[in-house]
Amino acid sequence: MILEVAVLDVIPDHVDRFEADFKKAQDKISSMKGYRSHRLSRCVEVPCRYLLLVEWDTMEDHVEGFRKSAVYQEWKALLHHHYDPFPDVEHYEGIAPLSSSESPASS
Repeated sequence: MILEVAVLDVIPDHVDRFEADFKKAQDKISSMKGYRSHRLSRCVEVPCRYLLLVEWDTMEDHVEGFRKSAVYQEWKALLHHHYDPFPDVEHYEGIAPLSSSESPASS
């Protein structure tokens, strides 16, 4: 499983429109091969900043499948004009959980 992470800085006077457009866009991404789930959270300290987390089966499902699809063009048309600056996107893969003896809380 791959976790896509994007910090989205939305233009302050676009916040309401961004949230409405994201509601439409989430149906598009969730229809893609390899999509597992997503979560959009709003920052408490910076109300025009959002954190988007998307789980994919593989990185290729996101980079090759979604990003090179017609659906991505629809996603882009709905959302990309709301960002300033354009977000960096990173991908993470899970690692085995720490044992209780390695956990920082047990020190």
